[in-house]
Amino acid sequence: MKRVFKFLGYFLGVAVLLLVVGVSAVYALSAQKLGRSYAVAVKPVAIPTDAAALLRGRHIAETRGCIDCHGRDFGGAKVIDDPAVGVMWGPNLTTGRGGLAAGFNDEDWIRAIRHGVAKDGHPLVLMPSLEYSHFSDDDLGALVAYLKTVPKVDRDRVALTVGPVARALMLAGEIKLAAEHIDHAGLRPPTVVPGVTLDYGRYLAVGCTGCHGEQFAGGRIPGAPPDWPLARNLTPAGDLARWSEQDFLKVLETGVRPDGKQLNPVMPIAFGQMNDTEKQALWLYLKSLPPVAAGQ
Repeated sequence: MKRVFKFLGYFLGVAVLLLVVGVSAVYALSAQKLGRSYAVAVKPVAIPTDAAALLRGRHIAETRGCIDCHGRDFGGAKVIDDPAVGVMWGPNLTTGRGGLAAGFNDEDWIRAIRHGVAKDGHPLVLMPSLEYSHFSDDDLGALVAYLKTVPKVDRDRVALTVGPVARALMLAGEIKLAAEHIDHAGLRPPTVVPGVTLDYGRYLAVGCTGCHGEQFAGGRIPGAPPDWPLARNLTPAGDLARWSEQDFLKVLETGVRPDGKQLNPVMPIAFGQMNDTEKQALWLYLKSLPPVAAGQ
């Protein structure tokens, strides 16, 4: 019996040692990713000041996910607060106390939104710039113009902490730092004309890829908490095979599926605030996709 206990003691000791070494390696390697500096040559974008552009910028901010992380007042909001994943808040984007905008110039805005890189050159953790890098110059300029006008909010910053699970998922490629995957020098955002067209629908659909995947087939959302649902298949092999255009528009506008079931709150309701042209163009593009089995 003593031998058994002695063996178990050795086994547990080795297991603990391996665990410590593994965790240390995860922290060290992820720290390299988080601490990497990106020297981005920011391409200037015209920042308009007219009322129509500011209205367009507000529409983009409200329909492309900005309020999900930064709050409806853009003063910052909690996104994740979990010991294993970390504490992550979308920062205060206003010129109030704790806000980033007080020290931002136009280049800083463009670097953060389009490139996913902070003012100090480090990668932004939560910023979905893989999707935002696709913004046209006109849309990006309008968005920056609007964000520069939002009222001051006094809200202190919450320090970012990245937990062990998030760090492991980062190393596994499940959580992507946008700055690491964007071709900063070769970035060529499209020029699009709003309309009910495949081109405009394709342009808008980039905003869906973060959860539904590059093939829009849905499945497990990368880096999502375990209690989150699978993203739905947006190709004609999924719900769209049974839905009409009116069904699709109604789902976006009301958050209720044709079968009467409410969409999971994980699905941003902001997409329902798209205008008719945007929603119809998105429908047109998604219906044109080749059917792909769910989760691919």
